[in-house]
Amino acid sequence: MTTMELETTAKMMVAEGKGILAIDESTPTIKKRFDSINVESTEENRRAYRDLLITNPDSNKYISGMILYDETIRQSTSDGTPFAKKLTNDGIMPGIKVDTGAKDFALHSNEKITEGLDGLRERLAEYKNLGAKFAKWRAVITIGDKIPTNACIDANAHALARYAGLCQEIGIVPMVEPEVLMDADNTIERCYDITEKTLSALFSNLKNQDVNIAHTILKTNMVISGKKCPVQANIEEVAERTVECLLKNVPSELAGIVFLSGGQSAKLATAHLNAMNVNNKDLPWPLSFSYGRALQEPCLKIWGGNSANIEAAQKGLLHREKCNGLACKGEYNSKMEDAA
Repeated sequence: MTTMELETTAKMMVAEGKGILAIDESTPTIKKRFDSINVESTEENRRAYRDLLITNPDSNKYISGMILYDETIRQSTSDGTPFAKKLTNDGIMPGIKVDTGAKDFALHSNEKITEGLDGLRERLAEYKNLGAKFAKWRAVITIGDKIPTNACIDANAHALARYAGLCQEIGIVPMVEPEVLMDADNTIERCYDITEKTLSALFSNLKNQDVNIAHTILKTNMVISGKKCPVQANIEEVAERTVECLLKNVPSELAGIVFLSGGQSAKLATAHLNAMNVNNKDLPWPLSFSYGRALQEPCLKIWGGNSANIEAAQKGLLHREKCNGLACKGEYNSKMEDAA
């Protein structure tokens, strides 16, 4: 892939009114999802569920790319078409999760470091041959008593930059995902401070390692109150503080920003994204979505492992995709939920 192709792919990932569907759950994570609907997590059940997501008619109206898992990028639709080829044929770019998970960070209690750099150059080459146009690497930043430490933030930012460099070297657009978790009792102000430190460290490392920022996508958390915080910031405050933090810390040349849902409900994640785009028409980069649960959860419950429910489940998924596609343009309205 040439430099021009990297630029084109990055721009297509955040095309107007479109976003990324994350279906890259690891085998243990998707087992938890299946457990919630009493479906056994067999390879065929996982393939059938991903088939439902990938073959959803009209998804390409609102979805520009899908992040796949190692198992998924090697699987095929019910008619034998490789998933990556099916997506490409539909104008949706196949992506691939390439980190091997967040592990305990040595000498730092309750903190995580993401692993997977060993052998990454060779794995990226294989994924590219399988059809991947972009990749994703997630770092986990935990808010708690005396954490995150600077060491944790810096180590994860360094790993993200090394990963991004390897992606661009081989011709794959890197999606860098430093996630400040929203699971604690912290205020929105604390989330702002930690997100600012994390983004600052990330872009400093990317520049130090000569990663082309214009050919990079940022996947990040919103600036939001922790789930256990007794005072929850409203939609407008989350939108305002998130955009303020991004403007202070994200280079204008970045190709685009997609948000993770981080455990937010489906409707709230859409409302937050919409509020950011309603009030900010002149930002230097597009603000879009890369949701997993916030797109999939309604669809997963409707499906329930029953092939007779596939059409209804796909309609539920398409509704969420459409709502978020409109939120990318600031055109979402909560009344759309009632109509659905």
